[in-house]
Amino acid sequence: GLDSSLSGTWVQTPCANRLPGIKVKYLFLAWLGIFVGSWVVYIHYSSYSELCRGHVCQMIICDQYKKGIISGSTCKDLCEAHTLVFQQCLSSSPTQQANLGDQTSLAALVNRIITMADVNRDGKVSLAEAKSIWALLHLNEFLLMLSLHEKEHTSKLLGHCGDLYVTEKIPHNSLYGTNVPHFFQPLLPSAIHQIIHQWFAPAWPRRAKIAIGLLEFVEEIFHGTYGNFYICETSFKNVGYNDKYDFKMVNLRKVATEMTIRGFLKGRHCEQNVDCTYGKDCMATCDKLMKQCKGDMVQPNLAKVCGLLQDYLLYGAPSDLKEELQKQLRTCMTLSGLASQMEVHHSLVLNNLKTLLWKKISNTKYS
Repeated sequence: GLDSSLSGTWVQTPCANRLPGIKVKYLFLAWLGIFVGSWVVYIHYSSYSELCRGHVCQMIICDQYKKGIISGSTCKDLCEAHTLVFQQCLSSSPTQQANLGDQTSLAALVNRIITMADVNRDGKVSLAEAKSIWALLHLNEFLLMLSLHEKEHTSKLLGHCGDLYVTEKIPHNSLYGTNVPHFFQPLLPSAIHQIIHQWFAPAWPRRAKIAIGLLEFVEEIFHGTYGNFYICETSFKNVGYNDKYDFKMVNLRKVATEMTIRGFLKGRHCEQNVDCTYGKDCMATCDKLMKQCKGDMVQPNLAKVCGLLQDYLLYGAPSDLKEELQKQLRTCMTLSGLASQMEVHHSLVLNNLKTLLWKKISNTKYS
């Protein structure tokens, strides 16, 4: 009787058919919830000063200031008035602590350094003042900031205390306006990265304005007042913009002088070009016969920046501009770093690209 009651009454219901689909749906929603929740937590805690040990830096700096060991224009704000606070971490490396705050010739640069060192404006540089400015001069990004202080595409230097310096805040410290959290990057396919970037990116005319600023920065650091500079990590994470969509170089630690790179390459043994790489992508040519690095860059700043701007500008570009823009970006990306091609040809390509973008947004609210 038991066997017959079980054998003829079981029926597959519609709910049973939908069960796998429902499971997939809820799994997807659960994954999406975890992703969004983790991102919110990351964004919240990435701005928390203790992750950068900002409170430890402040304690050490203020202790040295109170003992008269160091000096600086922002020491009182940081250590006495407490009007200067650390808000967001730019580097989690313990040896490269950077925090955001709310700055004609070699002789002119030296005078600027001496003026900065004399905090109390008494016409003399005390031992504490000298120690502070000497410590700052050992920071490559600080020197570059001083060298490029007249340019509008770097952060303004607001002050210093010991070897801590304060710059203006850059509201958007990524070319796309946001970054995917580091721990999610390996988990997401490149197509998802691209969708997220496009979702958060400014409108195309504003991207064009930011791109013009980036091209102007490339122009400024090539044959500048204090020599040539190279961008040695061309990434959207190292460039940003302010609330007016004016381009700002976020991370000057990724910019190096030509003299620094040549010193690194001089006499360096190599088997192929990749052995002659300074930073992440400042690659020089390898003389395979002599097994030594040469001084010419494989790719100049302009070619690398155009590679960065390709996806940034072509997505959502006006239809009447897209074909010509793509053509000019391709030409730009093929530029060589040979000294013989670094003058007229590069200037021509850069100016053509700037003109094409500017014509499209000039006389509009975006200009």
